[in-house]
Amino acid sequence: MPWVCMHSGEAMVLGRGTYLLAGAVIAACMVAIGPSAPRGALFAGSLPVEAVKDVVPNRVMTWNICNPCEVSNVDRAAEIATYAPQVIGLQEACVRDVESIRDYLKSRHGLVYHVKYGSVLRNWGRCGGALWSPGGYGQAVLSAAPMTDHVTVEYPDGGSEDRGYMAVTTTVDGRSVRVFNTHFAERRQEAVRADQAGVLAAAVARHDRAIVLGDFNAVPNAPELTRMWALATDTDPQCRPSAIGDCKTTTDWQSKFDYVFLRGIVPVEHRVHPTASSDHHLLHTDVDMT
Repeated sequence: MPWVCMHSGEAMVLGRGTYLLAGAVIAACMVAIGPSAPRGALFAGSLPVEAVKDVVPNRVMTWNICNPCEVSNVDRAAEIATYAPQVIGLQEACVRDVESIRDYLKSRHGLVYHVKYGSVLRNWGRCGGALWSPGGYGQAVLSAAPMTDHVTVEYPDGGSEDRGYMAVTTTVDGRSVRVFNTHFAERRQEAVRADQAGVLAAAVARHDRAIVLGDFNAVPNAPELTRMWALATDTDPQCRPSAIGDCKTTTDWQSKFDYVFLRGIVPVEHRVHPTASSDHHLLHTDVDMT
């Protein structure tokens, strides 16, 4: 059957009778591929490819992409490609989805990313897979430049779900920088998040220059973020522990939970983009590394 699917297009030049045969072959291929195939998988080669767009070398992004959610990875890739960041930190990321997103970024948008994974758990409820081999779930960092010195650390107490942080060294704005990506414990677990912030802050403090991406599940004035505020500032100038200004929310429930903390780095411009692809907004910032 796979050979027939691969070659079914050859029959379409032979006449009306063969058109009927081709239709039957296509239907058979759709059954063989099944509903789990990426949208457009059968005709991927015939879909128009958007114009190639270079990454923005000084742009970084954080996005909790929401799992389990009935969202197309085609749409997720298109959201990322719209802003084409140099570095992307993803949370609630299934390994299978990340690989699919990377494929679409390359094939449809001409954007090529390397990938490293964080505290990847095995979670059938979120990521599917066979019952005896559930899909991987956790954080991921995508970077247009190669990444080195990759580490993964699981927090001593993850709360209601195992959580941790990952870190890589990569290039942003032409300069080498340490990038962290994390996902803190869920709401109503303040003490757990405070302990997690202590572990993360100790790692960040070892670097004069660092970018910390993630879903911290806490608003700016939450006590558990005190250790982070002592080391770095958020890219949003209105978001401080005692902010009076208009701090932009990053979730559908009107809270700011997502941050790009900068240590020794100057923010240039940031944007928050609500999206139908997740209950967290997409947050990106341009930075000055000089």
